[in-house]
Amino acid sequence: MKILISANAAWNLAHFRRGLIEALQEDGHDVVAVAPEGDDKALLTKFGVRHVPIEINPKGTAPFQDALLVRNLRRVFRAENPDVIISYTIKNNIYGGFAARSLGIPFLPNVSGLGTAFLSKSWLEKLVTQLYRVAFRPLSQVIFQNPDDRALFILRRIVREKQATLVPGSGIDLSHFTSQPLPASGNSGVTFLLIARLLLDKGVEEFIKAARQVRATHPDTRVQLLGEIGVANRTAIHRETVEKWVAEGVVEYLGVSTDVRPHIANADCVVLPSYREGTPRTLLEAAAMGRPLVATDVPGCREAVEDGHTGFLCKVKDPEDLARAMIRMIEIGPSGRASQGTAGRSKMEREFDQSIVIAIYRDLIAEITKSI
Repeated sequence: MKILISANAAWNLAHFRRGLIEALQEDGHDVVAVAPEGDDKALLTKFGVRHVPIEINPKGTAPFQDALLVRNLRRVFRAENPDVIISYTIKNNIYGGFAARSLGIPFLPNVSGLGTAFLSKSWLEKLVTQLYRVAFRPLSQVIFQNPDDRALFILRRIVREKQATLVPGSGIDLSHFTSQPLPASGNSGVTFLLIARLLLDKGVEEFIKAARQVRATHPDTRVQLLGEIGVANRTAIHRETVEKWVAEGVVEYLGVSTDVRPHIANADCVVLPSYREGTPRTLLEAAAMGRPLVATDVPGCREAVEDGHTGFLCKVKDPEDLARAMIRMIEIGPSGRASQGTAGRSKMEREFDQSIVIAIYRDLIAEITKSI
């Protein structure tokens, strides 16, 4: 069977979907990736995936551009003639759904996050809602990564309850992200790490404001950012802003990395003050490595953190409450952080092993292609 897998960036497929891709290949399927050109194209090719490039403007809202994307996706789908299409990210899900339906190809989208447009409370939100409704209503299955997103799509009558399948995020390869001992920080010099694309929606500004408050009373605290600057997103934080924070001494900027594990290993706690997530992979990776977490009490994040057991939850868009959670993490000391990290690893083994996600995908693919 030929399976086409689509997203708005090659890195998304190379890093977040590798476990699924390799499992499908082990099942004997030919997997083809459709995504814009990127540095991770070589990685896709390395593990045996042919890459078909396509142009996508992830932050564009021009109707002509979107109509062109439908046409381009349809052209690729028709040329490849896959047995099923698995899709991620907003534009690929919506416009890929239009293109696949016009060709009669089974289509399986994964709602891994809602994006700023869907939550904007503007005309754009109404438009995106209607586009989702038209694209998804004919499908037999739509995958969601947290129960809040699933419930919202059902409430807005975008999907029917029987269509909506819930999976535990993208799953984690627990043999790759292994538990590591905490650094010898003691009660001072605790390191907090945020791993994300540097966007306002990820709570980066709240993290910086909280860091100032924490360092005022705990000056040995280290605060670090790891992630890309200047990404194509309406809420992107500019490099000049990050450079000012670094010059101020409030944060260390670690750049970008193709392997986050050494950075997680050097941290005492991983933080994500996001406004909303699908299921944040960085939190799952950190917990799998035995790191306690601090995250906002929002959809996606709250599924990854058991408050007071594997980390602490805080209020969204509230740097003061975030600072309180970070200080609480310092005050529980090395043994408390180690205990939370151990509990987090157990939670990943119990709930987020990638084998759980792969098994669901295998069942859904068999279901939607059974007439082929």
